[in-house]
Amino acid sequence: MMSKAKRPPPDPVAVLRGHRASVTDASFHPSKPILFSGSSDGELRIWDVIQHRTVSSAWVHSAAHGIIAVATSPLIGTNKLISQGKDGTVKYWDIEEGDLSRSLPLLTIKTNAYHFCKLSLVKEPVTNLEPTYREAETLDDAGGRAAGTPEEFSKPYEGETHLGGSSYVAVVGEESSVVEIWDLKTGERVVQLPQNSFADNPSFSSKERGMCMAVQAFLPSGSEGFLNILAGYEDGSMLWWDIRNPGLPITSMKFHSEPGLLTSI
Repeated sequence: MMSKAKRPPPDPVAVLRGHRASVTDASFHPSKPILFSGSSDGELRIWDVIQHRTVSSAWVHSAAHGIIAVATSPLIGTNKLISQGKDGTVKYWDIEEGDLSRSLPLLTIKTNAYHFCKLSLVKEPVTNLEPTYREAETLDDAGGRAAGTPEEFSKPYEGETHLGGSSYVAVVGEESSVVEIWDLKTGERVVQLPQNSFADNPSFSSKERGMCMAVQAFLPSGSEGFLNILAGYEDGSMLWWDIRNPGLPITSMKFHSEPGLLTSI
């Protein structure tokens, strides 16, 4: 019996050439035919995807460390851009003029984090998404479900951290198992997850889960505008946080036996 011939992969619509080092991340403008890209030598480029050419470029992070992530969102403004370097900084840019070489960042956040986990801007409100308050399940070595160790989780409640809105960025902190939320308006760190200073459960820690590999900030429709964070860890587990209660996650599940590299809503 003859095997079916494999179809060749489709040709690209366009190839954008210009970076001198490996491209590490890319992000489309939310409303314009523009692409942003960052590379391992710290260069940030703005591309016109219709004319297939570079509009502007500049080395905005240390060449020795490079860029980890570039991100934009209509929630922070249509002409705003975030870049994250492995030099321990996050930079907030206004690209309205389109000339990076003459621009200074609106804000530079010194996270002192030298990891490879990409930052997350806040996603627009997510509908029909409700957490399940349940005990954690784990995966055995073969990838099947095994009985998990019960953990204590709590529903979010008022009286802890009142942090709402979309002008925030979530990054892995100096301690690689901790997620930090920074305010893009003030450049200040406003909360850590977990925040072990809370007396209701000072013993909770995410260290045993290993490094945080992926993070996503979002606004569930039922959260009244308060920020939620989904974080994936080195051991394959995921924690869901409502930052009104940064001492404890809402819930935890272990979907993978290996580290999860992407978390998205």
